[in-house]
Amino acid sequence: MSLGPDATIGVLGAGAMGSGIAQVAAAAGHQVLVTDASAEALEQARGRLGMLLEREVQKGRLAADAARGLSERITWAPGSAGEYGIFKHCALVIEAILEDLPTKQTAFRRLEAEVGEDCVLGTNTSSLAVTAIAGACRLPGRVCGVHFFNPAPLLPLVELIPGLTSAPSVLGPLRELLERWGKVVVLATDTPGFIVNRIARPFYGEALRIYEEGIADKATIDWAMRELGGFRMGPFELMDLIGNDVNYAVSRSIFEALHYDPRYRPSLTQQRMVEAGWLGRKTGRGHYDYAEPTARPVPSGDRASGQAMLDRILAMLINEAADALFWRVAGREAIDLAMTKGVAYPNGLLQWADELGAGTVLGRLELLQQEYGEDRYRASPLLRRLARSGGRFYP
Repeated sequence: MSLGPDATIGVLGAGAMGSGIAQVAAAAGHQVLVTDASAEALEQARGRLGMLLEREVQKGRLAADAARGLSERITWAPGSAGEYGIFKHCALVIEAILEDLPTKQTAFRRLEAEVGEDCVLGTNTSSLAVTAIAGACRLPGRVCGVHFFNPAPLLPLVELIPGLTSAPSVLGPLRELLERWGKVVVLATDTPGFIVNRIARPFYGEALRIYEEGIADKATIDWAMRELGGFRMGPFELMDLIGNDVNYAVSRSIFEALHYDPRYRPSLTQQRMVEAGWLGRKTGRGHYDYAEPTARPVPSGDRASGQAMLDRILAMLINEAADALFWRVAGREAIDLAMTKGVAYPNGLLQWADELGAGTVLGRLELLQQEYGEDRYRASPLLRRLARSGGRFYP
């Protein structure tokens, strides 16, 4: 089946990611079918999209006819008993449901029983093995990871992740389709966390460590990363936006999948917040209290200590990017593109490393390892190699 402009697209799951993906596909002119086990979730998604389109029209960013056409191209169909028959004539179905392997495997078995043999099946998993999801299928070659970033209509990046059994003939047409949708596509290997979620772990984890050590409060750490580092949001602000439950689950999944490597150990502080139900903006309380009226904590504004915190977190981020390149998770251009387009980092991490010098970054890591005696701070072999030779990530 062709993945051309006339292809019908299916989306399984009407949460924030699923409804966002449906909007992207419909904006590109496709007929889109969305189903979810919850009729309430479908209705909420339909309502959210209607309000969003109305706001875009009011602000003059979208013509009324275009908004109406986009809305009419999406069919919201209840699937309370896992009834995936509506996807029978789809060329592509993208799954965006609970980040749980058995749940996804069950969904893919049910999907495969309903769709045509030439239908491509995509999973929007952020950290689970694409190969394991495909393993539930009779025709695993049709399955590929298609990881969008939230909100899907606004963030341009999509990680395209072939599993071990993904057919090469699926990748080209799928990439062409995503690029027609206006997405920046990067190819990643089927490793835990892929590119962005793996490399970004220290942005959260090291910030939590700095807080747990009592070096600085959360507001000051956020201030340092924003004002001195140029990041759009600080780590605690971003965790509250993502949801501490989601962020912690991804951290734990990557930690376990990488055989409990101490570099990826989740934070006990974040675990306790999840247990308390302090999930962030969506619950009104997370690292910050969003109840009104509440004054936000004031950062200390000490530039020297702020720079030291930025240097520590940035060294860990660069080390992760170097290790991802060393272990062939992705190419250097894809790594830097993923971090700037997927999570809006102010600079590609490997480019940043070249600006600072590999020796400078290595020195920061070695000081941390000497102080703490933890394997958490071990340097990537590639970073060590470049520091010894005076080499660069980019020629």
